[in-house]
Amino acid sequence: MNRINNQAVGNGLTRRSVLKGAGAGAALLSAPGFVRYAQAQSSEPIRIGFQCHRTGIGAPYGRWYDRVTTAAVELINEAGGINGRPVEIIIEDDGTDAARGSEVVEKFVRQHKVDLIYGTLFSHVVVGSAPTAGELKVPYYVVSEGYHVASGKLNRYCVQPGITDVKAQVRSVAPWIASNLGKKVTLVYPDYAFGHDHRDYFRPAIEAQGGEVVAMIPIPPTETSFTRYLPQIPRNTDVIYHVMVGPAVLTFVKELGEFFGRGGPQLFGFIDSLEAVDLRSPGLEFLEGSHFWEGMPRYAQADMPDYEKFYRDAVGLDENGASVNDPRDISTAGHMFGCWETLYIIKQAMEACGYRGPQDREAMIEATEAITEIPAGTEHPQGRKIFDGRIHQVFGEQNISRVKDGRLEVVHRTSIDDGRYEPEADYTTMSF
Repeated sequence: MNRINNQAVGNGLTRRSVLKGAGAGAALLSAPGFVRYAQAQSSEPIRIGFQCHRTGIGAPYGRWYDRVTTAAVELINEAGGINGRPVEIIIEDDGTDAARGSEVVEKFVRQHKVDLIYGTLFSHVVVGSAPTAGELKVPYYVVSEGYHVASGKLNRYCVQPGITDVKAQVRSVAPWIASNLGKKVTLVYPDYAFGHDHRDYFRPAIEAQGGEVVAMIPIPPTETSFTRYLPQIPRNTDVIYHVMVGPAVLTFVKELGEFFGRGGPQLFGFIDSLEAVDLRSPGLEFLEGSHFWEGMPRYAQADMPDYEKFYRDAVGLDENGASVNDPRDISTAGHMFGCWETLYIIKQAMEACGYRGPQDREAMIEATEAITEIPAGTEHPQGRKIFDGRIHQVFGEQNISRVKDGRLEVVHRTSIDDGRYEPEADYTTMSF
């Protein structure tokens, strides 16, 4: 567990000042229902089941999701826990596998007796696990980014309050792509639920800007070589929009560079393609000048606010977005902040409904649905957000970054409204 002392973390902001309620962190001590452990009706811990991708293609994310979770829970417990009770994290590895994910959900409820389940990332695991969560009537807070929650196709127990979804993300970045890179786009995406969200929602987003998708190339997420796919990219392509995941992402971008050299189309990638990958790795030189979407910047920016620096210090990130203990250990910074923010939403909802135990699970979901404005601060360091309880989905700002000298430099930050869309469902009308 990474621990930081009470040193200054930027313009006077310290761990102690945050715990006392400085700035947006005041909610740590002033939230409804807050009492110290000694005053609580029960000293039993709040047990959160962390469905973690410790193995499988999601393992790099799982490792960093674990670190962020550990850091956030340490702070929450130092500030008095939730409703005066300490938080305990119980981890089960789902292998980044949908069937295993469902088994893990059941194990959490029947064996570990958790209060809720949290943390799932990969879309196919969420989709495979959510029905079991609904059947067992256990809150399921995912940090996944797919549109599956907001679509209304899951159930009322499934919530995504700490990270934006693909539909909102692509709506946010499409105007910038069309205005700055080109309007004829080839989309290269992983052939599973997450990639399908890009396939389904980027086309209308770019068409709304007067652009078009000239080709869509699905690739199995377990693929290890990509040279046979690259000739499918039409010659009239202005922009290659790539969003690959899995163990061979480094191979993908290297082969893309070998195929086109420096004279190919403009490149716009989702950082998913290079999460946990050093941008200065041999073979990635051709990415210089290309652009990426980032949920949260990997590299420390010159105008970084104090609350973001506090978060980075607590998690243990250096200026390059690597572990302070090992510069070769590159983080999944573009996504892992969602764990931190989701845990604070869980805390807010539990305190709002006076959560005591499993009998209050429905009240906890209703309290989450009632959240609207989420201010930026130490609890939400990625930035201000708006939560729509009807679709159990949060909306926030996005970052577009340019590769410069082997680093990512934010060149544009979208607004929340750029990504807003009309809900297609309303979970609040569904029964528990």
